Amino acid sequence: MSIDLKATAAQFQIFGDIGDISNYGSGHINDTYMVQLNLAGRPVRYIMQRINSAIFTNPPQLMDNICRVTDHLRQKLNADGADEPSRRTLTVIPSRDGKSYYHDAAGNWWRMYLFIEGARTFDVIERPEQAYEAARAFARFQNQLADLPAPRLAETIPNFHNIRTRLAALDAAAESDCCGRLKDVADELEFVNSRRGVMSRLLERHERGEIPERITHNDTKINNVMIDDRDGTGVCVIDLDTVMPGLALYDFGDMIRTATASAAEDETDLSKVGSRFDMFEALVRGYRSEARFLLPAEIEELAFSGQVITFTIGVRFLTDYLAGDVYFKTHRPGHNLDRCRTQFAMVKDMEAQAERRNALVKSMEV
Repeated sequence: MSIDLKATAAQFQIFGDIGDISNYGSGHINDTYMVQLNLAGRPVRYIMQRINSAIFTNPPQLMDNICRVTDHLRQKLNADGADEPSRRTLTVIPSRDGKSYYHDAAGNWWRMYLFIEGARTFDVIERPEQAYEAARAFARFQNQLADLPAPRLAETIPNFHNIRTRLAALDAAAESDCCGRLKDVADELEFVNSRRGVMSRLLERHERGEIPERITHNDTKINNVMIDDRDGTGVCVIDLDTVMPGLALYDFGDMIRTATASAAEDETDLSKVGSRFDMFEALVRGYRSEARFLLPAEIEELAFSGQVITFTIGVRFLTDYLAGDVYFKTHRPGHNLDRCRTQFAMVKDMEAQAERRNALVKSMEV
């Protein structure tokens, strides 16, 4: 059944004449649309999303998290006298009945945000300055949420970056082999098995009390920071679905995974895939310039965090490939396997650079 997008948009507290509604962005999970309105002769734009409720199984709880976070960020920005606070955090547009979401008759869950003008995202970082600004933006985000009042945020996806949980899911998918794809991934499984032990190091240090739980974004892909068109600074952190308790190192590790990538996430020519040292250096400088909360144990693991998260994402892509591509959107046969292979190629390159990267982190004083 086709969806009347204009009728859906009209369920939110927006004003003006609804014009074109088009697909927007490159996200894997939710369906995202640009909604254009004419408001008394002036163009106004919004972002409307259909929440993937197969993944985020409690949309009201999810939106409660997002509203708590964005309200707190806005209070911080206003207290600091920040310019253009509506560009520096997402603004949730209520539905006509005052809720933070709209639940339609077909069972779809929808939400809407103000569109942030004069800024854009990058799937592949082009310059170290962009990596620096993105890292600063995510560090500021963590700083601003450090004093979010109780209660604890809900875990929208429990054990999201927990490598033990992800490996258990991979093992189950391999044992089931529901799509007959196990024969295609012998090399990838060998790669995983050779690193099972070392990749639990962050969890072990957390369990020993050396690395604390914090409020984190948990999906710090570089395209989740909007970069200002005017001055190139990081303006706004977006895609807040996975903001919940986690480790700060998970956030920094995913910055390394995405900002240092020398090729697209689904590049099929693995000779092009690697992890750029200049981008890593820019990330460390940017993150440490704002993340003053870091403990010595967290600083020690900054470089290694990139290996852990890149490995974890590779495991997730491999699991989804074996399970029949049920989580991530795919656009060609073997798409998730291609994604898995690029992640594992990046892990190898990070391992080769580990000594140099650790030396850089150790030498960098803030």
